[in-house]
Amino acid sequence: MALHNRVSAEELKKQLAEETFERVTISFYKYGNISDPESFRDELYRHLFEMKVFGRIYVAEEGINAQISVPDFNMDAFRDYLNKDDYLKDIHLNIAIEHTPSFWVLKIKVRDKIVADGINDSSFSVENRGSYLDAEAFNKLTDNPETIVVDMRNHYEYEVGHFEGAREVPSNTFREQLPMTVDMLKEEKDKNIVMYCTGGIRCEKASAWLRYNGFQNVFHLKGGIINYVHKAKEQELPLKFHGKNFVFDRRLGERVTNEVLSKCHQCGKPSDRHVNCKNEGCHLLFIQCEECAKKYNDCCSEDCMHVLKLPEEEQRKQREGRHNGQKIFNKSRDRMEQLKQ
Repeated sequence: MALHNRVSAEELKKQLAEETFERVTISFYKYGNISDPESFRDELYRHLFEMKVFGRIYVAEEGINAQISVPDFNMDAFRDYLNKDDYLKDIHLNIAIEHTPSFWVLKIKVRDKIVADGINDSSFSVENRGSYLDAEAFNKLTDNPETIVVDMRNHYEYEVGHFEGAREVPSNTFREQLPMTVDMLKEEKDKNIVMYCTGGIRCEKASAWLRYNGFQNVFHLKGGIINYVHKAKEQELPLKFHGKNFVFDRRLGERVTNEVLSKCHQCGKPSDRHVNCKNEGCHLLFIQCEECAKKYNDCCSEDCMHVLKLPEEEQRKQREGRHNGQKIFNKSRDRMEQLKQ
């Protein structure tokens, strides 16, 4: 069998729309040595493909990072497969808060690291991480006004939802955040520092980085926001996360509370609706309310609206050889158009 997808995105999306069963969106990760990532990747692909699993998975020598969509009728088979694998057995699974379509294809890639961190110091180890906190322990520790809560997600994730009193480390990437966090907290090394992220993978590495840099009282939320919300609701605990939890799939967010914390990047009205600009040559990620979506035809600017009116062949010519890089609205800039320069 081919170990890569060979079907067009359009056909895969059509097949997804025609499915008559439900899917469960799951994320999981593990830090731990994988001696042969290529072989591990191929074996994983064979099994997940047979179970009709979609998703995006990164494999590296340092571990595995996965966000997937599993057919509900294959959940038992999926769990059985994990538990029969020496590396994957007993791995913690984060079940999504909302069950709407998230992926339409299976992609498994071998990377240098499962989370790009910019760390080149071979003496650093994720094994020396901070202490895990479950939902109840998180609430109890963060009730103390002296406890510092740090959001280890990107600025556009924090913008639509975060924990009460959480400090933002304003950046576009995790590799930018690590040195920024150490510098931001250097005068508060003796305090309890609690870190969190979406599913736990970033804050686990970040907690180890703080400890490596001399911080002692470091904690991180086990299973991240996703697991916290499930457990807090199950145990009827006060819910300290407000707003929307950003996710890196087609959903672009899971509603946790009805509060809207952010504003439309075009008109400034309350909105937490993340979208990508409809102009494929731009594809900017930004927040757009329903009214502006109609006004700008799902585009980020009048320039992109103009491009959409061009014949498809002309649009394709404009996209040729163009590299967008990381096209994300940066709230520290005055205008979105500055990102286009």
